[in-house]
Amino acid sequence: MVQSVAASQDPYFSELVQGYWRLVDWQMTPQQRLSFLKQHVDLGITTIDHADIYGDYECEQLFGEGLKLQPGMREQIQIVTKCNIKLCSGKFPHRKVNHYDTSAAHLLESVENSLARLGTDYIDVLLLHRPDALMDADEIAETFAKLHTSGKVLHFGVSNFSTSQFDLLQSRLDVPLVTNQVEINPLNISAAHDGTLDQLQMHRLRPMAWSCLAGGRLLSASDTQAQRIRNELILIQEEISAESLDQVIYAWVRRLPASPLVIIGSGKLDRLKAAVDSLKLELTREQWYRIWVASKGHDVP
Repeated sequence: MVQSVAASQDPYFSELVQGYWRLVDWQMTPQQRLSFLKQHVDLGITTIDHADIYGDYECEQLFGEGLKLQPGMREQIQIVTKCNIKLCSGKFPHRKVNHYDTSAAHLLESVENSLARLGTDYIDVLLLHRPDALMDADEIAETFAKLHTSGKVLHFGVSNFSTSQFDLLQSRLDVPLVTNQVEINPLNISAAHDGTLDQLQMHRLRPMAWSCLAGGRLLSASDTQAQRIRNELILIQEEISAESLDQVIYAWVRRLPASPLVIIGSGKLDRLKAAVDSLKLELTREQWYRIWVASKGHDVP
């Protein structure tokens, strides 16, 4: 079982987070979606990651259709969703380019849409999906306050924000941001070196780590960097008696002192069970750095 944890600022997260960005691709019926939800909740994976744009604005709706079959499941899960990206799609033919919008009007509309699609009356954590060059921190603060006061959003965070962008927004808020969802994997270690994880550790906040398997590249890509990493992962897999390379990667991500919450993107229950089992694994410092060296292609300075 996954042990749930309370971050310092109060929201409740499970150690592993189930990502639903590929829900459309899973081609599940509403009953199958509900069954999958119940199965991973039984494993202790109770935190759910969504975004309004996932599946071309379809994934929240599909999830909500499953949840509607057993509304009582809502009390057992924590829904995280994201907004502020506007995609060009058949649903919005008037848009000429993909762009960001953190205006009060768009944030309020996005929350209402997400609530309706998900079939719930509150969101546990709302994240700004991407930094917006036109972000007005005062306007966002006022909007967050309205959403919080209304009970429609319990907590707020960000995704893919730099440390300065995080600090800017936090400086205007009366409530603390609760996380920064960022990419962390052996192919992309930037968050460990650009101050992102330092900042979260300083504030005792846990990041949510997306794309831990680098979209599958770590397991299948043929470029030199991926091959170096994979070769090292195979050696360490044997050393720590891991069942799969996925488990070694998750252990590598979780070894970071900011204690990232790993987002799992698979719709296959056996992959989720393997992820749960990975929580028992721990890398030594040297093993962690062996993967770092394989990624960089050179020794530490």
